[in-house]
Amino acid sequence: MSLVATKTGARSKVKTGGVITDTERKAKRTKADIIGQIDAAGANFVRLFFTDILGRLKGMTMTRSEIEDVLDQGQGFDGSSIEGFVRIEESDLMAIPDFRTFRILPWEVGGEKVAMMIADIEKPDGTPYEGDPRYILKRVVERIEERGWTAYLGPEIEYFYFRDDESTTVLDHDGYFDFGPDDIGTQVRKRTVNALEAMGIPVECSHHEVAHSQHEIDLKYQEAFVMADFAQLYKYTVKEVGRQGGIYATFMPKPIFGIPALGQAL
Repeated sequence: MSLVATKTGARSKVKTGGVITDTERKAKRTKADIIGQIDAAGANFVRLFFTDILGRLKGMTMTRSEIEDVLDQGQGFDGSSIEGFVRIEESDLMAIPDFRTFRILPWEVGGEKVAMMIADIEKPDGTPYEGDPRYILKRVVERIEERGWTAYLGPEIEYFYFRDDESTTVLDHDGYFDFGPDDIGTQVRKRTVNALEAMGIPVECSHHEVAHSQHEIDLKYQEAFVMADFAQLYKYTVKEVGRQGGIYATFMPKPIFGIPALGQAL
């Protein structure tokens, strides 16, 4: 667990190995870079993600033939259909891809290579949409930076593996930091770590948690805005790699009575 705020001029006091700064990410992404990587990977689809006010990942999929226009202008969508976003008479919103978040997914979707980006949400006039969680965090980070500080976050996000999505049948009876038999949960957790690192998301460690079939993967602390994106991709990856392994991953806080619940320490 880590939550560090440091004066900008004192960053040398914080160990930064594996830490990806917002400035570094921004410097490494251009439209030409993105198009080149899409074509090199043979990706015919690009997923454009954003987060709703309940923290759920939403999005749409662009085809390769449309992605250049989307990179230039963004993609319009009906915000009134997203819970808590806007009323029907204010429905038009734009998803503006953040080039810094581009990556190729390390798994195929229906036999196809797929790329992805996270989007900022704007109104048709180009101003930020106030209900976009990324914009809300961006404003908080700016206030911190005005004081000469930089916020680093290191979440510890726990989850359960169950046999399927219709039951709470656990996969093991291990406990905290146990190294039990190399069961399916342990194997899938390792594959998840590999997928995260393939996406450029540094991992510190992973381990079994207190409850049966309860796991945790600790991400290397990052600047707050970077980590917010990583946390969303972490949850997405845990669930997807679990599905590929034939099991169900859930972040439900208390799925089973009488055993430890899930937490997300910051």
